[in-house]
Amino acid sequence: MGDIVYRWTDGNDEDFHRFHIKTEEYYNQIAGGLANRTAFVQYNASGKIEAVIIAFDNGIPVGCAGLKRYSSVAVEIKRVWVEESHRRRRIAEEMMHRIEHKAIMDGYDFAILQTRDSMKDAVGLYARLGYTRMPNYPPYDKLEGAICFQKQLRI
Repeated sequence: MGDIVYRWTDGNDEDFHRFHIKTEEYYNQIAGGLANRTAFVQYNASGKIEAVIIAFDNGIPVGCAGLKRYSSVAVEIKRVWVEESHRRRRIAEEMMHRIEHKAIMDGYDFAILQTRDSMKDAVGLYARLGYTRMPNYPPYDKLEGAICFQKQLRI
C-alpha cells in the first residue's frame, strides 16, 4: 500500500457518488431497511454536500468525508467513510483534520455530525478528536437511534 493522497472536490464527484451509494446501503442495513430512513434520505443527497475530500491509495479511492453548511456558524460533517481494507491506518482521522481546517478557513465556528451509537468505531473516532455529545439537531431529533456530536472549531 502506498502513500495516501487527498483530493478536494464536491458532492457531484463520481468517486464520491460511488461512496455515497455504498454508505446508503450500509446505513439501510444498520437501520433495518430503507423504510426506516426514508424521511431522512432527502437530507443526505450527495449533490448537496458542498465540499468533499477523497482519500486515494495508488489512484484508487479508499475513503471520503464531506462538509455541508448547516447554519451561518455551524458546518455538518457528512459521509465519513473508509473502505474496510484501509481501516486502522488513520485515514479517517486525517480526513477529519483536513475538513475541520477547511471549515475554520470557511469561517465556521462549530462542526456538528450525526451517527449511531452502534457505530462504535465512528463514535470512538469522534470522541478522540474532541467531539462531545449534543442534543440531536433537526432532522435527526426525529431519527430513532441517532446520536449527534459537536466540536468548537473557533473561539
